[in-house]
Order: sequence, then C-alpha cells, then structure tokens
Amino acid sequence: MRKPSGNYKFADRFRYRNNGIYNNDIMKKWLSLIILLAVNVISINAQQKNSINNQSMEKKTKTIRLIYPQWQGGDIARWITEIKDPEAASKGYFLGAELLNFLAPDSSQETLTVPISTEITERRKKDGVLDRDIIVKQTKAALDLLRISDPDKIVTLGGECSVSVVPFTYLAEKYKDDVAMIWIDAHPDITLPGDMYSGFHAMAVTACMGKGDKEILSKLPAQIAPSKILLVGLRDWERDEIKVRQKQYGIKHLTPEDVAQNSNAIYEWLKSCGASRVLIHFDMDVLDPAEIIAAVGVVPDGMKLAEVVRVINDIAKEKEIVGLTVAEPMPRIAIRIKEMLNQLPLLK
Repeated sequence: MRKPSGNYKFADRFRYRNNGIYNNDIMKKWLSLIILLAVNVISINAQQKNSINNQSMEKKTKTIRLIYPQWQGGDIARWITEIKDPEAASKGYFLGAELLNFLAPDSSQETLTVPISTEITERRKKDGVLDRDIIVKQTKAALDLLRISDPDKIVTLGGECSVSVVPFTYLAEKYKDDVAMIWIDAHPDITLPGDMYSGFHAMAVTACMGKGDKEILSKLPAQIAPSKILLVGLRDWERDEIKVRQKQYGIKHLTPEDVAQNSNAIYEWLKSCGASRVLIHFDMDVLDPAEIIAAVGVVPDGMKLAEVVRVINDIAKEKEIVGLTVAEPMPRIAIRIKEMLNQLPLLK
C-alpha cells in the first residue's frame, strides 16, 4: 500500500498501518504511554525544582563557631587545690576554650571570638553577682557579634556555663516559641543574685528564663519558658532551697540513671515540648569523674562520655539542633604545664 503524502492526523497513522482499520487497542496503548511520559517529566521537573529549593535553603542556613572564653562567672579557685596560683585556676576556663577550639574538628564555619578581659584586679561582687560589670560588658560584646553575623545555628565553645546565655537567648528570639533547651549538667544552674554562691555560671539557666540580675537581663534579647527546659544528668542540687526552686519553676529533669541505657525519656519529653528546634548545653562536669575529670565539678556517678555523645546524637535524630555549647572545661594538667613553662629560661 502506498504511503499517503502530505500531513495526516495522528489517528490516520493507525488506519494506514492497519489497512485502514482503526485499532483502538493500539491507540489506547500509545495514549497511555504518552500520558505516562508526560507525568514522569512533570514529576522529574518538580523533584528538580524541590531539590534546587532545598539546596538554596541549605546554602542560606548559616552556622558559626563562637569561641567564648569567659571565666569571670566562676569563683572556683578554692576547688582546684592542685593549682597553687588562684589566678591561673580562675583563668583556666580561658585556656579551656582555646583547647576546645584546637581539638574540635576543622570546619568551614565562620569563627568568632568574644573579647574577654584577662586582667585580674580585685574581684568585686555587685548586686549579688561576682564581676557583674565585666560580665555585662562581655554579654553586650557577644550579642553585638551575633547581631552582625546573623547566624541560624551556633556552636559555642566555653568558658564557664554562662557562655550559653547569649547565644541561646539570641536563638530563642530568632525561633520564638519553636525552640527548647536541654541542659546536660550535674547541677541545675538556677541560683539567683543574693544566694550563697555569687558566680554567674550557676545562674545561667535562670538568666535564660529571664530571672536574675536586671542589668545583665537588659542585654538579653529573649527568654526561654521553664516548660521548654529539660535538665539532663542532674545529680547535685547543693542545697535544699535549689530543689524547692526547681519545683516552683516547674523545670523537669532526668538523672544519669534515667538516660544510662537509652534516650527514651528524652524522646518522650521532646514529643511533649512542642518545639521542632533544640538548644543543647553540655557542661563537662556532667561526666563521671571515675572515667574522666574534665571540669571543676567532680560529683560522683555521672554520665559516661559515650552516653553523652549518644544522647546528643539521639536528640539530633528527632529535632533540629540549632545551638550546641560545650562548657566548663578545666584543663588541670595543661594549666600546670603552662605554669611550669612560665618558669623556664629563654621562653619569656
């Protein structure tokens, strides 16, 4: 049969190829194939568009590393008896922050360092807070750095416990009610000005809640509600009044035993907290001194290194971690070596 000349309709092809008989089955198969191809093309385009959007969002997410060697919040020299120079002991947090940054994995993250005074004159208590005026100044300096950088996520390397206060309240302002705080620490850190102990590092959680010294609080951008705070690894309240205060605030806690085998109790709390993002504070005194002495505190029966790592990674599987602090490093051996080097000839 001679092939027709000129343009002819799609259906005519089937008539021609089948001796003029219109084959519905073949027609349906071709139409189905064309529809399937069209759907796949649309789906691929949509996936590519979503992928581009996701990549764009990932590029827009900015994570910084904040080196925050603040030491003025601690009054700890009397607890580190092997270090004879109280100034060296007090500034051990400064060296600790530098060591954490040195030991941490290399990354392409922007790194910022909060300017911290290393001068030790007469340490003064004002309105119930040791070195209050210096802490106010350094709090403002830290927040100014964050305002300029405008990060979405912050890794903070301290420094004593209060180094979490500025980055966490900054992120609380950024994410509003959609952020919770998990405080991994042997202590609750909910003291107040006027309590027996005047170190600001023991007031870090209350400061995040918007309670404490008015001058310091005036520099902070936001507060975190007690219902969105979980204390993990807590085992030393130091005084009964702190236990009572925790109950009054309604802050929940888990002991080292509660998280020794798994993170189920944390999972349950994360489900109930109503936030998709989490801030994690890791005070190294939560660690069991029978395994490692990494901080000032040496309260027995703490968490193992592997348990802390597992807990933090388990949280990351459930929620988006936007803030992570490692605090309270007290490198006792390094401090003593530094003191020794300072006494040797040709090194000064």
